[in-house]
Amino acid sequence: MKLDAIVIGAGPIGIEMAAALKKEGLSFAHIERGRIGETIFHYPPATHFFSSPERIAIAGVPLLTQDQTKATREEYLLYLRSVVTQLDLETRLYESVESVTQAADSFQVQTRHTLTEQKTTYTARNVILATGDMHKPRMLGIPGESLPHVSHYPADPHSYFRTRVLIVGGKNSAAETALRLTRAGARVTISYRHAKLPEASIKYWILPDLLGLIRTGEIDFIAESHLLEIEPGKVKLKTASGNLEKDFEMVLLLTGFEIDPTLYHRCGIKTDPKTNRPHWNEATMESNVPGIYLAGTGVAGTQSPYRFFIENCHEHVEIILSRLTGKKTRVFKKFFAMPES
Repeated sequence: MKLDAIVIGAGPIGIEMAAALKKEGLSFAHIERGRIGETIFHYPPATHFFSSPERIAIAGVPLLTQDQTKATREEYLLYLRSVVTQLDLETRLYESVESVTQAADSFQVQTRHTLTEQKTTYTARNVILATGDMHKPRMLGIPGESLPHVSHYPADPHSYFRTRVLIVGGKNSAAETALRLTRAGARVTISYRHAKLPEASIKYWILPDLLGLIRTGEIDFIAESHLLEIEPGKVKLKTASGNLEKDFEMVLLLTGFEIDPTLYHRCGIKTDPKTNRPHWNEATMESNVPGIYLAGTGVAGTQSPYRFFIENCHEHVEIILSRLTGKKTRVFKKFFAMPES
């Protein structure tokens, strides 16, 4: 059977794209190589979103939070599951794309189920990639980075009770993690490469608390420092005043994430060699390969600083749907966009 489209990726925009296709009566398959909201699943526990609930709500389904404030990681994952359930979307999880080949008027997408090894081939007139932009941690490339006490993903704060923890990084994830671990009983040190924390990159309600705890010495802050090597129980740092060694039981490398362009390249999509930003037409959301569309934050490649978020990618869904149906339509009740700066 030749489908109208295959949607790859089941984050918020991928789910919204699938919901729009279903609402318009188009035939499609929706696949995801991992879990629903895979990127969000890897957020630190209890992380709050920057954006208010109405801006990250999808598919016309309201996002309600327990205290009417910004959603937590857990609330948003529950919300995504509820959207898929309420709209009865058939989302096929743990299917990894092995190849994308183009015929005269269609694409063949072959997948492999990562748990059962079962292979499936889909044929569709169009392919929509909604795969996000935070696929893998930005590695430092230093000795000891793969040791068992080193991680790019914070665990539950309880895990760090009464341990000495080095957090490498200074943006929001590092800031929020430092606060939560300190309040869970860890002794936290932040190593940051610049002289000051990047205040514009830290949530406004996190920053005063963090600066306060640094001033009182409850969180140590090593400015203008670079991690050179990690060993069991200790690290070596290069600082403005010279090299030093410090003892730590745990090391968290919160240095950001990068896009993995492998799928783009398998589809024949060209990418910028530095940022891996794919080639795409903003007016149509079509890539340099006719019939392959891009939706969501993945259109930006590896972002620094961030320009694309859930809230200003909703319009991608409408643009793509208009291209597939040949008519301009407002599929869902409301879309939200970032205000002009």
